[in-house]
Amino acid sequence: MSPIVKLNNVSKSFGSLHVLQGVSFDVAAGSVVAIIGRSGSGKSTALRCINGLEKINSGEITVCNHHLHHDVTRAQLRALHLDVGIVFQSYNLFPHLTVGQNIMLAPRWVRKQSKSEAHEHAAEVLRKVGLAEKFDAYPEQLSGGQQQRVAIARSLAMEPKLMLFDEVTSALDPELTGEVLKVMESLARDGMTMVLVTHEMAFAKGVADKIVFMHQGRVWEEGGGEMLSAPQTPELRQFVGNGL
Repeated sequence: MSPIVKLNNVSKSFGSLHVLQGVSFDVAAGSVVAIIGRSGSGKSTALRCINGLEKINSGEITVCNHHLHHDVTRAQLRALHLDVGIVFQSYNLFPHLTVGQNIMLAPRWVRKQSKSEAHEHAAEVLRKVGLAEKFDAYPEQLSGGQQQRVAIARSLAMEPKLMLFDEVTSALDPELTGEVLKVMESLARDGMTMVLVTHEMAFAKGVADKIVFMHQGRVWEEGGGEMLSAPQTPELRQFVGNGL
């Protein structure tokens, strides 16, 4: 089976700053891939390139049979975003809308679902993230962990083939982090294809099928969870040793 995500020699610069330098890796359907590395290693930029939020300078990315080159068009990106959900560190919920309304918005506008269909689906994805009782609550009434779980539910409501998570727990305290990671573990068990940038090493080791360690804009090491116990390079050894 061909991979659902494939990066081939991808480079990305911001002016004279070379953030990605010939990055290549792939993601099998139904698998979980964790991207780890120090701040500035290029991991979040790689994730944003997979979703077309950043245009690459060279190389090629294939995501759910969408081909992203340096000259990708808006129409191609719109088609891509129907298949790919992304959740960020900040929840980006609309404060004037209820939880249910936040989740129903995109399915109604983008997928043209009826109000009743969108309502039913929103209730379903809220159950999936353990927040069925919060349908009519407003974001300000929720904890940070609950808001992040609503953000995940909002992406799930679009029925993506691939979910991307960009350091979604980095702003949360340990207890709330645990809430969000349990939801992500559940999605993994259900077979959702996921790529996540994370500092949660125990989660990456226990849940990810593949770990990609990035350093200085390159893929430095990749492998299963065992690579965190037996790093092959001094850079990964130092990274894991520092508990970053």
